[in-house]
Amino acid sequence: MSEKSRLDEIKDELEKLDINPTIFARKEIRALPEVLSEDEKIVYLVEGRNKLTNHHIILVATDRRLIFVDKEFFYGLKVEDFSYDKISSIQYEKELMLASIDIQTSDNIVEIDGVGKYYAELFCEKTRDFMSRPKEYFQAAKEPTVLDQLEQLGRLKESGILTEEEFSEQKKKLLEKL
Repeated sequence: MSEKSRLDEIKDELEKLDINPTIFARKEIRALPEVLSEDEKIVYLVEGRNKLTNHHIILVATDRRLIFVDKEFFYGLKVEDFSYDKISSIQYEKELMLASIDIQTSDNIVEIDGVGKYYAELFCEKTRDFMSRPKEYFQAAKEPTVLDQLEQLGRLKESGILTEEEFSEQKKKLLEKL
């Protein structure tokens, strides 16, 4: 499947889920064909700002994992993902007009703010549903292996989304998992 048709497929998935990303998420949405496996399905998607970097990001819940996608002009593409069984908690806090989402893993806390109140609540509910599923559910869904992830990195580099330096850094991290 070509990258263009995969992007169209992703946009169709988002439309069916009644998710209408703003123009600020355009760069991240365009990067999704390189980030998602071909048979990986989006369950829900929200956009907001990473509290640490103040970058606009999207947070994608799929049928396999939770993915943070940050595509900045000067910094390139940053993708961080967590399998649902590695997430210890997810919570949201409503503010006046918007909400924030905090996701805690065993060694990390990721905070996103500027998320629509309704969307934050729905995203957390959908994520909790996957967190409560038995580990066997995800093994049946076939989590990407290190080799799959390395191939995906290679595609990101070839398409110009990752620089040589970013590619090497991510490759090193993956090889350390072996």
